[in-house]
Amino acid sequence: MATILHHSSFLSSSSSSTTTTTTKPPIPPPFSRPHATLSPPSKPLLIKLTTTLTATALATTILTTTSPSLADSPTTYKIYYGTAASAANYGGYGGNSDKKASAEYIYDVPDGWKERLVSKVEKGTNGTDSEFYNPKKKTEKEYLTYLAGFRQLAPKDAVLNNLALSDVNLQDIIANADSVTSEERKDENGQLYYDYEIDGVTAHSLITVTCAKNKLYAHFVNAPAPEWKKDQDTLRHIHQSFKTVG
Repeated sequence: MATILHHSSFLSSSSSSTTTTTTKPPIPPPFSRPHATLSPPSKPLLIKLTTTLTATALATTILTTTSPSLADSPTTYKIYYGTAASAANYGGYGGNSDKKASAEYIYDVPDGWKERLVSKVEKGTNGTDSEFYNPKKKTEKEYLTYLAGFRQLAPKDAVLNNLALSDVNLQDIIANADSVTSEERKDENGQLYYDYEIDGVTAHSLITVTCAKNKLYAHFVNAPAPEWKKDQDTLRHIHQSFKTVG
């Protein structure tokens, strides 16, 4: 006779015959970053790196630092006190040796310029009282002449022509001039000055003439044409610095 299995028996039998084993998955070892091993740079490489860094720093310094120029270093001056003493009293003999106390005129002299000592003979013949020159460019100079017995200035053209008669160099500059300009001006005391500018092919000249204390004073600033183009700011300064005092 056939045996009929009840549904519950099937479930019970299946449950008892099947064994379920739960196995935990293996836990992987914690991830660890491999340690990079850095070897010290070789000596040639170290030298190359040092050289590159030094060159970079030097280039940065050059680019960020403004190079000094002549314009950044302005010319400095000292004041010259001229006495316009006669040849007999030249050098302080028979007169006041304190030039500042007895000065009749002043003008600025660039630092580094040298004074040329004027002889008594020269002083007595053409009236040269003082002279300074640039030792690096000896034909670049300033000087002053004076003549006694002048109470007032003649017309501008006549004054310049008379100055040229006693100054051979001035004659040459005027003869070869491209242009000659002149103007009148008065200082704070009402004293009259004539200013001349002579632009020549080979030389440039700035002249100031005035009368005071019964004397005619003429201040000259001369330079060769090439030097004038380079130094005209300095040369104009010393030209404009001249005035009579006392």
